[in-house]
Amino acid sequence: MKTAAEVNYVPEQLTRERSREPKQRRRIPGFLRQGDLPYYAALLIVSAITLSAVVPQWLAPFPPAEMNADALLQKPGSVHWFGTDYYGRDMLSLLIYGARDSLLIGAGSVLIGGAAGMLIGSLAGYIGGFADGVLMRIIDVLMAIPGLLLSLAIAAALGPSLLNIVLAVSVSLVPKFARVVRSQVISIKSRPYIAASRSIGAGGGHIFVKHVLPHVISPLLVMATIGIGSSILVGSALSFLGLGVLKEIPDWGTLLSQGRGYLTVAWWNATFPGLAITLLVLAVNLVGDRWRDALDPKRHAK
Repeated sequence: MKTAAEVNYVPEQLTRERSREPKQRRRIPGFLRQGDLPYYAALLIVSAITLSAVVPQWLAPFPPAEMNADALLQKPGSVHWFGTDYYGRDMLSLLIYGARDSLLIGAGSVLIGGAAGMLIGSLAGYIGGFADGVLMRIIDVLMAIPGLLLSLAIAAALGPSLLNIVLAVSVSLVPKFARVVRSQVISIKSRPYIAASRSIGAGGGHIFVKHVLPHVISPLLVMATIGIGSSILVGSALSFLGLGVLKEIPDWGTLLSQGRGYLTVAWWNATFPGLAITLLVLAVNLVGDRWRDALDPKRHAK
């Protein structure tokens, strides 16, 4: 006959493994646990391009504005890995330095457009009534205009500069953020715990900050991540059309526009900027898509 101590005995090693397992799971965020090779490759691409934008002088093999008359339109080789342009500048160095403006356009547009959209959507969804009707009709007008066409009109009116491109792209993002935030706020404010907070005397501002806003942040973060890719694409399109940043070191869209005239004699001048834009947009969209799956409560409820 076994004693109670023997029946309840659990090996010490098994106890340690059980106690260690939940701690390890808690340390690793969900969007890292479910990654696969394409996801980690996308993270690597985004990290490498971000590093290029932050410290380009560490990575660029040549000064970006250095012209070499003896290396005009030189093919990719051991010295110039991505070839040279029509001024003899190293294309790899230009791409590394041009990443900064492209990322600033993407991140700045999402930051401004997301903040404006969150404000409009929160007011419309939380206050409701007349304010909701007026704000949503304005959003409907903006949504009726294609995003690229709206950005093009604003950028043409403001003139070519980095700030103007950021403002032009951010305006086209406002309706998307406003719609998402409004639907989230309307759904949350009708829940029982909101009514319970009102019953104990909580004010509208307190309820919004403590109970409504935290539930809006997760979808906003995911939408912002995906929106960075589309913003970079729109910003590159504006630069391609001649409304980009006019300075000595061009962004990727301007490089693509400048290289299109040399496709028959120097294909690398347009190919590598185009590939850089494509890789960055795909990588950011893949990361945002995985984060959306990781933060989706319906997916975890299954």
